[in-house]
Amino acid sequence: MVTIKVSCIQMNIIQCSKEKNVVKALLMAKNAIDLGAKIIVLPEAFSTGFCYKDLESVAESSVSHKVEEYPTIAELLGFSKMHDCVLIGSIIEKKVANNDTIKYYNLGFCLESGNLSGVYRKTHLYGMEKTYFSRGEQISPIKLEKLGITLGLQICFELRFPEVSRKLVLPGADILVTVAEFANPKATQWKSLVTTRAIENQIPHIACNRVGTAPLASYFGNSMIINAWGNVKVEAGNEECFIVEEIDMDETQRIRGKVSLLDNRQLDLY
Repeated sequence: MVTIKVSCIQMNIIQCSKEKNVVKALLMAKNAIDLGAKIIVLPEAFSTGFCYKDLESVAESSVSHKVEEYPTIAELLGFSKMHDCVLIGSIIEKKVANNDTIKYYNLGFCLESGNLSGVYRKTHLYGMEKTYFSRGEQISPIKLEKLGITLGLQICFELRFPEVSRKLVLPGADILVTVAEFANPKATQWKSLVTTRAIENQIPHIACNRVGTAPLASYFGNSMIINAWGNVKVEAGNEECFIVEEIDMDETQRIRGKVSLLDNRQLDLY
């Protein structure tokens, strides 16, 4: 049996306070690493929250247009290299097109041991995001070269669309990861959706939500680590914390060996 320890960092994000949030996130990540975690998942927009009032100053960019050189990403890369770990989350990105048009994205990232494994720009925008952000144009899994596994990263609202997780699983995602700012009063929906995405794809699911309050919402947490059967291995409450759990990487193969939902799809009908 091949196992790997994973962690959710369930943060109370301080609105628009990038430095404080990054310091807190890395301190909590280090505590998870001390308990053996190799994959650490941060909430959606973990460094700033949805800081619409000051978007220009908090959004990440670089002169070279390389994601690796975005200030927060560069700091996280250094941390992941030092501790030989994987960091996953999302930040606000600013991109300037050739015609000097400025676009903002909800940028998901995956870093492994000092290297940028991949990024994902949120494709399904919710609420005020539609006013401020552009949508991404591609959904594909991210390969972790050192660990030899593939992650399917989705962001918050996308949990409601089974097509997103299935689009990640079909090319070979081994673990589904959701980073979120799922707000009150939707805790029941969150729990149902997180487990359903694992069950219908027969895949482990790391679902990391935030806690605390923002100008327009409050957040309940309930981050969860689910196994490929859809069973909740560990669930956080509604306070700031981190959770750590071991994932059996062989479980998906054993389950699909009995009954493979992917193989039993009737593609001539849908």
